[in-house]
Amino acid sequence: MILETEKVSIELQKVELTFLERDLEELFKLKNNKTLLETLKHKKYEKLFSVFENYFQDFSLPLGEFVNKLKLMNEDKYKLFLNKYGDLKYCKFKIMDKKVLNLKGICVYTLNDEIVYIGRCLDSFNKRINNGYGRISPKNCYKDGQQTNCHINNLINDSIEKINFWIYPMKNKEEIANIEVELIKKYQPKWNIALK
Repeated sequence: MILETEKVSIELQKVELTFLERDLEELFKLKNNKTLLETLKHKKYEKLFSVFENYFQDFSLPLGEFVNKLKLMNEDKYKLFLNKYGDLKYCKFKIMDKKVLNLKGICVYTLNDEIVYIGRCLDSFNKRINNGYGRISPKNCYKDGQQTNCHINNLINDSIEKINFWIYPMKNKEEIANIEVELIKKYQPKWNIALK
C-alpha cells in the first residue's frame, strides 16, 4: 500500500496480527493495585469522594472490586471512574514477526481496504501494539488510563476478520510525528478522533 503526503510517498508493508482472545469484558474489575481510598485521593478522582463516601464503609477495597460492585448493583455511577471506552469488549492481539518488533514509525489499520486509523509508534511497534493497542490492561479502562487504546482495541475486536495492519518503519521521531499528522489530515481515517 502506498500513501501520499504533499512532500513524500511512503510504501507501507503489511504485518500479520495474531489474535489470541476476543470479546474480553469488564477488564476494569481486575484493577487491584490501588484501593478505593488511594484512588479517591488522586487528582482525577478527588471530586468523586463525596459521591461515593456513603456507598461502602470499607475504603480499603481494591478499586476494580469496588467499581464492579457498583455495576452489579446496577448503579451507573460506576462509569464515573472509567473513561468513555472503559467498559467495552476488547481483544488481545500481537505482532509475532520479530524483525519488526523493535522498529518504530507509522502504523495503519485498514478495514476492507479502507484506511480507518493512522498512528505513530515513537518507541517500538512492540511497545505500542503488543503492549498498547493489542493488550488492554485494567488501568487503561479508567479516567487516568489510555482511552485511545480502549477505543481502537474495541473497534478492532468488532472487526477482527476484516482488519489489516501496515507499518512504515522510520527512525526520526520528529519526522514520524509530522508524517502522522499529514497523513491523518489527508486521509481523514474515521477512527482517528484527535488530529482530524
